[in-house]
Order: sequence, then C-alpha cells, then structure tokens
Amino acid sequence: MAVLENSLMANPKKRLPQNKPGDFFVDETCIDCDTCRILAPKVFAESGEYSYVQAQPRDLQETRRTLQALLACPTHSIGTEGDQKATLALGDFPLKLDERIFYLGYAAEASFGARSYLLKIAEGYWMIESPRWNLSLVKSLHAWGGLKGIFLSHQDDVADADRYAREFGAKRVIHQLELKAQPDAEEVLQGKGPWPLEKGMEAIFTPGHSAGHCSLWVDKTYLFSGDHLWYSRSRQDLGASKEVCWYDWPTQIESMEKLLNIDFEWVLPGHGRWFYDEKIKMKERLQKLIIWMKKQV
Repeated sequence: MAVLENSLMANPKKRLPQNKPGDFFVDETCIDCDTCRILAPKVFAESGEYSYVQAQPRDLQETRRTLQALLACPTHSIGTEGDQKATLALGDFPLKLDERIFYLGYAAEASFGARSYLLKIAEGYWMIESPRWNLSLVKSLHAWGGLKGIFLSHQDDVADADRYAREFGAKRVIHQLELKAQPDAEEVLQGKGPWPLEKGMEAIFTPGHSAGHCSLWVDKTYLFSGDHLWYSRSRQDLGASKEVCWYDWPTQIESMEKLLNIDFEWVLPGHGRWFYDEKIKMKERLQKLIIWMKKQV
C-alpha cells in the first residue's frame, strides 16, 4: 500500500461491504461529510450514513480526483490497495475553483469535514475557514507567497487556524461571540457590522446557525457563507437546515433576508456544496429558500 506524507489511509480490514471491488475503498470510520463525493462524484456515492465507492476510477483523471478525495478526507477513511502513486495528488491543493478561489482540501475531523478556501486579492491571499494542519499544503502556501489573513465565520470551522496564523504571521478574524474557539485571534469583530476588511472585502453579521456567525462578501461576486447557506443536493437548489441551526432559526431567516440586499455569483460554504449562478438567478434562488425556511418554523 502506498504511504502518504503527513497523512493516513483507511484500514482495508474495515472496508465497507458496499464498496465496488477494486483498488479504492472506504472504511467504516467515514462520517459522511460529503468531501469525497464533491471531489470525485463518479467514484463515490452516499448510502445515507456514509460514503462508499460506487465505481472504481476508469481513467487517470478519475484516479487523480479519487486521490484528492483520499487526501482531503477528514477521517482518513479512504484507502487504496493498488499500485497507484498515492503521492500524485499531493501538490494539487490548493485546487482551483475560479480565477481567484481555491479549495484547500485536507478537511479536519474537528470541523466535521468543513470546506476551507484560499482567496486571491491584490495584496496577497486570505484563508477562509481552516483545513487541518498539513505539511504539503504549508509548503504550497509558502510557494504562493503565504497568507495575509484568515477569516473564520464561526467557532465550528476553525480547525488548525492558530497554527496557520503562527506559520504565516496572518491575522485571524472572528466575531466576539465566537471567540472561545480562537481566544487569541488578532482581529475581533464587535457588534453587528458590517466590517470592511480589505478593498472589496466585507464581513457581514449573519447569526442564526450560531450567535456570532458571519459571512464574507467579496467584490459583489463571492459569498463565503460558513454554515449559513449552501447548495443542497436534495433540494437541487440553495439550502439551509433547521436541524443544524444551533442558535436560532428565525434569526437565521432574518440573516438570510439580509443577503437579498447584496449581489453575488458564488456561494462558498463551510458545509454543503459550493455553487455558481448568475446574480439575478442567485437572488431568485435565495428568495425561494427564504419562503421554504419560513414554512419550517
């Protein structure tokens, strides 16, 4: 079995019976965070409680996406027993999503597999949410010029933000009501905002999921929505969830209505799937979601 630097792979003795025969497999430690299904949707599927290999990769591209999923998995629940070069994908993160947006991979179990991103601005790079600490990613970030800041939407998705902040001398930004997750954060947001962070970058107070939850709005194009808003596979549209609203659902609805006043094309969540659509259509989707949310009260 190939060995990955600074990473672990799944235990073949715990291989789930639903896996299709072949080199790649998921074991019983999977927490169903959706990371692998986002990266390699043709290979991984959902059983309702965990992911499994629905089809072995058929070509080099699918193999590489599967290896990316193996690296990104927060619980190291994906393994391979074949002769694939498991280090092939080590340099793939940050993974490009758009000209200015990159997915960082290396999800953290402590954040239940939350997505984290790299945002390119004129003055450098910002990390949005935090991945787990990974030496290969650290090396890549140094090669790219390091980090200027780390925006943390709320306490759930901070992972190893403190280590990345120390490594790159980057300031962490988080709301006061979420400060217990990063008590030594360099910049603490107070009150209800909004707060300008950089040119074209504004933090927006979007409580509901948690008391001090904030979203990051960038250049009227990107909305880093934390655990407030995402693309839902079950709805095939924008989504939110009362089941994982830890603070107050009516407050989250009010925060969602606030987003109707801004324009954006990308929703980049901590949990759930990232999504792109035209600004007008995105607003229409958001209006539909708010109507649905009000029916759940």
